[in-house]
Amino acid sequence: MKFKTVYLTQAAIIAAAYLVLTLPFAQISFLQIQFRLAEALTVLAALTPAAIPGLFLGCLLTNTIFPTGLGLIDIIFGSLATLLAAALTWMISRRMATRRKWWATALEILPAVIVNGLVVGFYLPFLIPNTQHSIAVILTFMLSIALSEAAVVYAIGWPLLLGLRKTRIKFYEE
Repeated sequence: MKFKTVYLTQAAIIAAAYLVLTLPFAQISFLQIQFRLAEALTVLAALTPAAIPGLFLGCLLTNTIFPTGLGLIDIIFGSLATLLAAALTWMISRRMATRRKWWATALEILPAVIVNGLVVGFYLPFLIPNTQHSIAVILTFMLSIALSEAAVVYAIGWPLLLGLRKTRIKFYEE
């Protein structure tokens, strides 16, 4: 019972932190260039499986609360992309547990960049008014989202992950 409480508490804290880190910076958190500060928290999925539902719920709440006008598609698929990226991060981190080299950590946190770049970058041109729907435009959106995500995940998230690994903070693990 204690572990379930710890798991739920960590998930709730991560969800709340995601929401809190996104809303004040909403001007740069949505549309084609997304420097969503909260995406740095995706690295927490390398530490605890509680980050998987926490990040999903945080993204879902953020996309629901903030009125970008992008609608249900962004709410659902943006949140599902975060869910998939977090799950992949957790799975890769379990495989890389014995390899704490820089390249292993860089690989662990890569799913957020790839999944969000592909998923969000694909549907976003269809949701933004007056945007062409050519292959070149879609690929440009995918690249833009992936680069924005990479900037946040690697510039902020990676040092966060390395710092948390050096602390004695205990995270829930299965």
